[in-house]
Amino acid sequence: MTLNLADALSGRAKLEGIQWMLRSGAPRRALRRKLSSLLAAPAMLGPCQLRYARLGPGCTLTAYYDALVSIEGTKGYGARPVAVTLRPDGDDNRHHGSADLVEIQAEAVRHGVAAPFRQLTADLPEWSMHLQVAPLDARFPQLVRWSDPCYARDAIAGACAASEVARDQLPASHYAVTLVRYRPAKRHVLRYDPLETPERGTVFAKLYPSEKGERVHRVATQVAEWLGDHREGMTSVRPLAYVAEDAVVLYPRVVGAPLCDYLRRPGPGVARCLERAGAALHALHSLPQAVAGPLPVHDFAAEIREVARDSAHVPALLPTIGAAIGALLDRAQAVRERLPQEPPTFTHRDFKCEHLLVAPGRLTLIDFDRCALADPAYDIGKFLADLQSWFFVYNQQGLEQAQERFLAGYAPGAPTERLLRARLYEAVQLVQMTVLRARLFEHHAAYRIERLIGRAQAVMNNLQSVLDLTRSLVNRKQPAAISG
Repeated sequence: MTLNLADALSGRAKLEGIQWMLRSGAPRRALRRKLSSLLAAPAMLGPCQLRYARLGPGCTLTAYYDALVSIEGTKGYGARPVAVTLRPDGDDNRHHGSADLVEIQAEAVRHGVAAPFRQLTADLPEWSMHLQVAPLDARFPQLVRWSDPCYARDAIAGACAASEVARDQLPASHYAVTLVRYRPAKRHVLRYDPLETPERGTVFAKLYPSEKGERVHRVATQVAEWLGDHREGMTSVRPLAYVAEDAVVLYPRVVGAPLCDYLRRPGPGVARCLERAGAALHALHSLPQAVAGPLPVHDFAAEIREVARDSAHVPALLPTIGAAIGALLDRAQAVRERLPQEPPTFTHRDFKCEHLLVAPGRLTLIDFDRCALADPAYDIGKFLADLQSWFFVYNQQGLEQAQERFLAGYAPGAPTERLLRARLYEAVQLVQMTVLRARLFEHHAAYRIERLIGRAQAVMNNLQSVLDLTRSLVNRKQPAAISG
């Protein structure tokens, strides 16, 4: 099959076309030439490492790279995040926000965070590419300022002074800045490691495009206090401060490794962690609404719409799998009508292994961006789906035992109907995780997606079997009708 740009970006060439755009020599060489032209001499471009790629609405392909740059007078390479957007020909939204980008780029130069790049944005019309180099983002103009170690130092010091943080969390006088997550128009996370005074501790900054940051700060603070009083052995990260003028939440570094790292070699210690995670989640679902404060409501219909949106590109790339996803979401809505419901509670809505940090004697929960009032079965199902995903990735045995340990920690006192609904959410969430985590540029991407969607179908089949068996038993117990 002869591939070309139009077929690849329109979806006509399916997954093979996307992989051609991301991996083949011609587009990669064009990208390297353009990035090299943006550098000021004598800086030199090294390898460009593709980290993640996603096909979004309108067949917009976004790829995220770490461009390794060699700078004179330094050893080795420094990594610079780059976002590359590829749109079908004729898309007239490519330059949306270009005037803002010029202004933000000028600010980056003033703050000294553009170098060694002379320019932080460029287009390759012949490849329908638009490039953005960190810290450029029109939706998050504050990212430039927070990439400047001097600005960040002063802002952290002022925020911590106003918040009266503990002595061991006092800000340092100098920081090394690392952009941990660069997702233009979506999210950014920065890390500040103290220089000269390491005892001061590392600080993380999470940026928001609106007042949502204030809500996240409030919820995370309240949950940390409540868990501290009600859940021994399980804590959550407490923010250091909220910088309102920049919509930035500051966090301390949390000691520990993500639970998913331990799933590579699950053992008795992991089983105990899973039980504690279940017990902690049950405690979270008991959190009074007055403690968390006002929260958005997320219902099952909204969940189905969200998953359908995130998987909308799959039919174009993998038609058979796309059809299977559509059928599964239809089944999920039908099955949900057969299940007893309960009032919404506080939910984390991103309760997964990556957000549980394991340290000797405790678990720490992080990331409260998605908290809402929702069905508590959502969190249970998401964690079960997350275990499915990690056990598949690691090619590990013992998935059922791991899920049982988690449910053993959660289940005491939990309604049986909630655990049934959790299996429904497990199937739906496994679909969403699969399409969002898919590494489209890898050779075996289609195989992994197909296998994981098959697992979601199996979860749904098992749930329907349980419901059918329950209905059959109930019908048998009904008294026979008496004829006249």
